[in-house]
Amino acid sequence: MPALPTVSAVVLNYDGRELLGVILPSLATQTHPASEIVVVDNGSRDDSLQYLARQWPSVRVVAIAENVGVAAALNRGVASAGGEYVALLNNDLELDPCWLAELVSALERTPQAGAAACRLRNYYRREELDGAGDVFTRGGAGTKRGHRERDRDQYGVEEEVVAPTGGAGLYRARVLAEVGPFDESFFAYFEDLDWGLRALQAGYPSLYVPSAIGYHMEGRTTGGTRNPTYHALQWRNTLGVMVKNLPGRWVARNAQWILRHQLGGMLASARSGLLRSHLRGLAEAARSLPRWIPERRRIRAARRLSAREFERALAAGRRER
Repeated sequence: MPALPTVSAVVLNYDGRELLGVILPSLATQTHPASEIVVVDNGSRDDSLQYLARQWPSVRVVAIAENVGVAAALNRGVASAGGEYVALLNNDLELDPCWLAELVSALERTPQAGAAACRLRNYYRREELDGAGDVFTRGGAGTKRGHRERDRDQYGVEEEVVAPTGGAGLYRARVLAEVGPFDESFFAYFEDLDWGLRALQAGYPSLYVPSAIGYHMEGRTTGGTRNPTYHALQWRNTLGVMVKNLPGRWVARNAQWILRHQLGGMLASARSGLLRSHLRGLAEAARSLPRWIPERRRIRAARRLSAREFERALAAGRRER
């Protein structure tokens, strides 16, 4: 009987002692067991490290002295992983027992895919979708497909999407190495979408696997959409994704949608009292251009898809009216 593919399960944690008590037992009972479980502790100030040492001595801990951001912590976890596949997980999840087996099986039979996304449901309202893979809108933004829709199996077909969420996805280790690390200049938000777009340009699409099911406690790790710091990061990194990855002619063709998204977002921020954070994010994006533009040149030089093929792939999984 052939050996099962090896999987390193990497869990990011920041002040998540209570959350670890949910995600780790669900990882330990997977029908395709992880070869190793690694917790990357991103400068927790609670008793997470003591809890892990006491209750989970078999779990390997990568302890970071301070919060270096999601992207950098993901990179630390990937660097420490030894499996053929790497499962990247936020701590605010519960996984169905077949979650890992379904994702591994899908990637084993789809060798061209570089990563796989699962069907995420809301942890508290389990008939509601949290997301069915990340897709890219004509407005130049990444979004979780099906977010907050009632799950009627409308996303019940295995198909390509633009990216898995970095909080609950399975990646081929060799593709992670080839495409390169998550962009640490993003700190948090859309670093997973940026990686997915880079992988796509390198010829590695992402696959959505509806039979792999997880449950997400939305907002438990960042404080939700009202957090001014993370609000600014969302708008800064939306522009970062565009600058680094989008063909100029795609931007020109979709300019009205992009402008509508940007202006609509600014209006929504003003209504919710977060306009100052929104504007700070845009200013930080402008200051980041000297870093992002050389990255754009490097990505374009390494791409395997033609501009036309990449533009078609941007529509993967999208169901815009």
